Amino acid sequence: MTETAASDFRPSQRHIRLDTILRLRWLAVLGQLAAIFIVAQGLEFDVAIVPCVSIIGLSAMLNLVLQTAVNPMQRLEPIHAAALLALNIVELAGLLFFTGGLQNPFSFLFLAPVLISATALPARLTFGLGILAVACASILFFVHFPLPWDSEDPVVLPPIYLVGVWLSIVLAIGVTSLYSFQVTEEARKLADALAATELVLTREQHLTQLDGLAAAAAHELGTPLATIFLISRELEKTVKDPVFAADLKTLREQTQRCRDILSKITQLSSTGAPFDRMKLSELIEEVVAPHRDFGVDIKVRIAVAATAEPVGSRNPAVLYGVGNIIENAVDFANSAVEVNAWWNNDTIEIVISDDGPGIPPDLMNRIGEPYLSRRRSHDAGGGLGLGVFIARTLLERTGAKVSFTNRTFPEHGAVVQIAWPRERFEAIESFEETIG
Repeated sequence: MTETAASDFRPSQRHIRLDTILRLRWLAVLGQLAAIFIVAQGLEFDVAIVPCVSIIGLSAMLNLVLQTAVNPMQRLEPIHAAALLALNIVELAGLLFFTGGLQNPFSFLFLAPVLISATALPARLTFGLGILAVACASILFFVHFPLPWDSEDPVVLPPIYLVGVWLSIVLAIGVTSLYSFQVTEEARKLADALAATELVLTREQHLTQLDGLAAAAAHELGTPLATIFLISRELEKTVKDPVFAADLKTLREQTQRCRDILSKITQLSSTGAPFDRMKLSELIEEVVAPHRDFGVDIKVRIAVAATAEPVGSRNPAVLYGVGNIIENAVDFANSAVEVNAWWNNDTIEIVISDDGPGIPPDLMNRIGEPYLSRRRSHDAGGGLGLGVFIARTLLERTGAKVSFTNRTFPEHGAVVQIAWPRERFEAIESFEETIG
């Protein structure tokens, strides 16, 4: 099995491009100017145009400075992106201060910067932006200019309605931001885990390619070695000096030895070689063998069937997937792990069980999700919870169905069932077919 460093799978820090925030800020500038123009000119309401346009103008000037002084494609540090989003909240609060506070229907735009942060920035920064938005909304509840309206028919909203508006803003910021953060976090974890799976597949593919490289090297070296062998044999016949004759004999023997080694490599690497395809029992023994010396008794039982034993390709995805599940069983077992296999004309099944604590009920329906781990505390590194996800992904790509259960009480321990349609198992021909 290929060992993969845990650091290869660590989630990378999230960054947001300056261009993304600038586009949002320019959109806000255009929308705010349009709203001011429609209210002042179209509806002819009394609006504090000078302070509102001043705030919008300052926002536009900052956009221009950032766009010219900094590369828009640069990815901002989270704290810098959060600062720009905080500035958006303050600018919106300033505009709402001059246009009615929470009576203004645009007050719900407080939600936008917090939602952006929830999808792109760490939770602590999103929480800080949410607190800032709630604080601004709370201040505007008490302090603001009147809502622009017809002076002959002014709008007077009851305090209880404004309390409802404030509460709805607070709840919207909290609930929608939390939901967006959870959805984004799950998508990010899944993307990282799939990247980890592809990394494992790539490393396994590199191992399988070594056979081909060995065969190519053996073929290229065969001709010069044959030439050396023939020349040394002819010289051995003609040289009379016993010292030189002994050296030539040694040279001929070592050359022949090299030819024999290269011949074996070529045979093992050729298509249809003895180890290119393997019986189900051989596959199980190969993945079990590395785990027999860890103080856990591994019992392998192969059921006797009326049909011939299935034979499949020596596929790295199958070897890694089954091996990883056996490794997990050994990790959690108290003293024993059982690997049972049976087959018929339609189905091939491997069942791996242990006598450990079993799968906790709260994790039963989530087994196989990325970054889900509850390893023993003494395990080095604690585990990232990617092993079962990668194993399940690889096995399902080969056509297997993987299910997780616990043993029936009073027995305890986890049970993993891996089942293939026999036709699909025996048709797996190559590693590339698995990852295709």
